[in-house]
Amino acid sequence: MFDPVQWLKSVASGAPSPADDTSLSEAVPAARAPVAVPIRSLGPAHADRIRAHLLALGEHDRYLRFGYAANDEQIGRYVDGLRFDRDELFGIFNRRLELIAMAHLAFSVDPDCTACAEFGVSVSASARGRGYGSRLFERAVMHARNEGVSLLFIHALSENTAMLKIARKGGAHVVREGSEAEAHLRLPPADFDSRVTAFWHEQTGLTDYHLKAQARHFRDALALLQEIRQGVRDSRERVR
Repeated sequence: MFDPVQWLKSVASGAPSPADDTSLSEAVPAARAPVAVPIRSLGPAHADRIRAHLLALGEHDRYLRFGYAANDEQIGRYVDGLRFDRDELFGIFNRRLELIAMAHLAFSVDPDCTACAEFGVSVSASARGRGYGSRLFERAVMHARNEGVSLLFIHALSENTAMLKIARKGGAHVVREGSEAEAHLRLPPADFDSRVTAFWHEQTGLTDYHLKAQARHFRDALALLQEIRQGVRDSRERVR
């Protein structure tokens, strides 16, 4: 159970965020309890970053994520067709504000299955092995519960062992049929804890994103200032 008071104290004291280019083992001392990776909701303003993340996936990773080796044009159509007003997308950003992991929680449009949703996830090759897929799954499950979803589906290729491992770890029942596998997880109803925890995670993700954005703007401004100073020095040398 998280402690909101301790969290507010850590924010006020300017404690560093663990979700960056370093692994959790490097960001958090072994003697301390693990800190949640900052995850934020994605909206239409993040479409370009979503596109860049998916286009950076290799051919095999695209095959595992979409069930076929999606080309650039097909990925473009996928991004253009995202329904941010209906579905929910979550992302993890590094300190350069590059999207390094994302999840898509697609809610069913079938009137006979309104309490169902499907989960999909992708993680950049450089960010593997840090548990980001599992963290995104936990975040999506929490949100799905709060939205009244009682049955969560995961459709994956049988060879996508990483995705199936996440599903099994979350308690999903996996059924294999040829080259494909279907996992489903029954979710408990939302409660006070799930709603407060989801709110806390969302605020943590937003705070982390804004801090990284400010740091990026500062680095860009500093680089521009250094470039101007170097130009002045070069001009002086030419005059001499």
